Amino acid sequence: MQNRSWTTVAIVCVALALSQPVRSQTGASTAAASSYPSRPVKLVATYPPGGSSDLMARILAQKLTELWGQQVIVDNRAGAAGSIGMEYAAHQPADGYSFVIGNLGPAAVNPLITPVAYDVARDFIAVSMICTGPNILVVNSQSSMKTVQDVLTEARAHPGTLNFGSGGTGSLAHLGGELLKREASIQITHVPYKGGVLSVNDLLAGQVQLVFSDALPVMQHIRAGRLRAIGITASQRSALAPEIATFVEQGLTGLVATNWWGALLPAGTPATIVERLHDGLVRALATADVREKFALLGVEPGSSSPEAFKAFIQSEAARYGKLVKEAGIRGE
Repeated sequence: MQNRSWTTVAIVCVALALSQPVRSQTGASTAAASSYPSRPVKLVATYPPGGSSDLMARILAQKLTELWGQQVIVDNRAGAAGSIGMEYAAHQPADGYSFVIGNLGPAAVNPLITPVAYDVARDFIAVSMICTGPNILVVNSQSSMKTVQDVLTEARAHPGTLNFGSGGTGSLAHLGGELLKREASIQITHVPYKGGVLSVNDLLAGQVQLVFSDALPVMQHIRAGRLRAIGITASQRSALAPEIATFVEQGLTGLVATNWWGALLPAGTPATIVERLHDGLVRALATADVREKFALLGVEPGSSSPEAFKAFIQSEAARYGKLVKEAGIRGE
């Protein structure tokens, strides 16, 4: 009888001991979320310094630093068209003190064309969209091509001889060229570069005839008369460059392709911290100075719910998966 009593007491004590850490962890998690961030936060940029992705990361980091009173440090992890940075970010602690800005290439397209060491749906929590921006098709100002129809006429007269440069295989610039080929039934040759700026430099030097590009590397050359804009890949004219006609206006209704950037956290990050980061991003993107600085990069800021951003990434992967398959695109 006495042995049974001691056994009962022991079981109760063990049960209480096992239940105690659960309550402690929950309390610690809540406390950590309520004080988040209480130390510097690392923002992983998946491209090298100086480009659109790096600059927007630095603008956002500066504003979050102001809002939070804690420093947000940009950590550039470039390579493999953004995949190296995504892999690095996936393996950071799931405590909210490291998040990544992912965009169309590494978040949706790269996994379709080459093996990558991460799975966006498994390894990340989508937090919010940050901004969107179309590409602009440009030619050297010395070119005889002035409109989309001029490009199509030249391409049909000399199949395969027109070259189009891009910032790399699977980039929006590459996908834009493949969409042009598909929508217009033409043959033009893709020339991938290790960055969009390099492709623009070769366009200026006359080494390639066409380049799809983010606005930032080309707008200064367009305004200086060194490059000519042929069309913009938005569904309607951009308020940032209203003088550039869309491809839709020029008869290619299927050539709409927009780059996008958004924030993701490592999987397993507590929901309360996800909410805190989301709140900070929404507040930052709503400020006038961030909107003005993003406009200079040729992108339009805009936040979203975590659920909407997750669904959007999935829809983009499905959309471009069809194009990748049809065009036979493979990673370098």
